[in-house]
Amino acid sequence: MSDRRYFGTDGVRGVAGIHPMTATFALRLGMAVAETVRARTGDRPRLLIGMDTRRSGLMLAHAAAAGMTARGADVTWLGVLPTPGVSFLTRALGADAGLMVSASHNPFDDNGLKLFNRDGEKLSDEVEAQLEELVDGLAADDGAGRTQVVGDGVGSVSVAKPWDGGGASHGGKAGALDLYVKHLLDNAPYLDGMRLVVDCAHGASHLIAPQLFAKLGARLEVINAEPDGLNINVGCGSTHPDALARHVVAGGFEVGVTFDGDADRALLVDSKGRVVTGDHMLAITALSRGEPGLVATQMSNLGAETFLRERGVVMHRAKVGDRYVFEELMKHGLKLGGEQSGHLLFLDKAPTGDGMLTALMTLAAVRKSGKPLEAWMDEIPVYPQVLKNVAVTPGTRDRVAAAPVVAAAVTAAEMELGAGGRILLRPSGTEPLVRVMVEGSDRDQVERLADQVVAAVRSATSVDADA
Repeated sequence: MSDRRYFGTDGVRGVAGIHPMTATFALRLGMAVAETVRARTGDRPRLLIGMDTRRSGLMLAHAAAAGMTARGADVTWLGVLPTPGVSFLTRALGADAGLMVSASHNPFDDNGLKLFNRDGEKLSDEVEAQLEELVDGLAADDGAGRTQVVGDGVGSVSVAKPWDGGGASHGGKAGALDLYVKHLLDNAPYLDGMRLVVDCAHGASHLIAPQLFAKLGARLEVINAEPDGLNINVGCGSTHPDALARHVVAGGFEVGVTFDGDADRALLVDSKGRVVTGDHMLAITALSRGEPGLVATQMSNLGAETFLRERGVVMHRAKVGDRYVFEELMKHGLKLGGEQSGHLLFLDKAPTGDGMLTALMTLAAVRKSGKPLEAWMDEIPVYPQVLKNVAVTPGTRDRVAAAPVVAAAVTAAEMELGAGGRILLRPSGTEPLVRVMVEGSDRDQVERLADQVVAAVRSATSVDADA
């Protein structure tokens, strides 16, 4: 992905208002999407747009819709809903493509543009490359000389009814969010009065998650469900699970569930305040489902891999990013995969990661096992693992990560760790960061080696800046 101009591991992302995360770019991307669909189908494109709760979301969504309609597409506005809701509805409503405006777990001043094909899947590298070429072509000539759409050829924008208001239960048409909630309920356990607290991260789950868990019979407390456009992910959600952990312990809750800003990932917290990561949830659900294998990422803990191997489950590893997990699942013919961050894929249920589905499938597996979540946490070993992020100048993360001084530091750390540990250094796919992960049996050694590699990255960053 290092040669890509705009698309990273999860769509286009950056600070809202700064290229490429501008209204102008969103307009051109909307045009490119509509032109690509029309070229493929020959028909008038039908496209969906949803967003999370960031203030900049409407700016980008409206700009994208303008570009789509300018190229003859009919757009359905879904409003605020989780990213997996856009994926599900794109397929369920028979649309040609879906667009989600969200930067997921990033700070509120970032935003992003995520695209789904007609099957609700994220786009392939090849399609994203075609869109980049179209966007750059539009930027070069601003549409001059291209086929213009006029009159009734211009597309329309309609607003999807979110809830049915009781109409569906009396033979009326279900709203878009009703369809999505029904899909989740079809894969959910009854929670029998479980004392549960849900952290919505002031994000896209705040409308759906409270209704969903209440319908399942939980004795529910909802926190961080009052978005103001600026507070998404701030001190809450899956990027700050310790806050939920303290809340769970103080309130005597059985389980805590926390989502990120667009609810495509989830983490759980047990009654002791321990964070149940994606590695834990993969292990629990794999054994419950009788999976012969699963796909995790390079970041997944060695402890979970050992636990699964001893029980006959093979862990395949992919590059970080759910798109790469998806590719490995297809390659091996498997259904379950995911990331340590809580971004899990159940391909027999949905084509993309869904935080609410992940939480429900994990709770169902725990119920099926007959033992509490705390017992699972006691059983699954976790090796000491240190992850440190090093900020670099935008546009230099790949070059810095490949610098000779960094490579030498990584090699030295690997030699010291031997077979009992591992080190992973990678440029972030969504932010100007180089991530350093060191894992092994001795925490002091892991911390020391991580600091050494971080120092090398910072040294390379300084040299690159001077150049």
